Amino acid sequence: MTGTAREGIDITRVLDAPRARVFEAWTTPEDFAAWYGGDAEVPLDRLAMDVRPGGEWSLVIVVPGTEMPFHGVYREVVAPERLVFTLKDAGAPADIEGEIVTVTFADHGRKATEMVFQQRGGHLTAEQYAAAEDGWEAFFDALENRLAAV
Repeated sequence: MTGTAREGIDITRVLDAPRARVFEAWTTPEDFAAWYGGDAEVPLDRLAMDVRPGGEWSLVIVVPGTEMPFHGVYREVVAPERLVFTLKDAGAPADIEGEIVTVTFADHGRKATEMVFQQRGGHLTAEQYAAAEDGWEAFFDALENRLAAV
């Protein structure tokens, strides 16, 4: 890779919710479907989450005119501190594990959480990483809204 190539995504957010609640939003189907995909729909009947090391997850984001399936495997689940899972979309080659997503949750004051998100793998182009980062930022805006509403 050249010095200008992107190798992943790093996003840090401080969320106005306790750490256990933020972790729950990542690991409960109703919560996850409400924010993953941003403004797009993630039907609960098209979402599966076996949140344990080795457990699989999958979902479909539905936008007008298209469906975008994603899936992966949980590698680490340490409630309410850390999640590590693989992430693949329908366009990813079958012979790769996919991107590795690591999310850590730390107390930030009494009722806030610092969420540190990292996606690595090297399977995307710089343009694809930039687009994926924009997508995650929109997802995390929806996560903030979900946490404020529930």
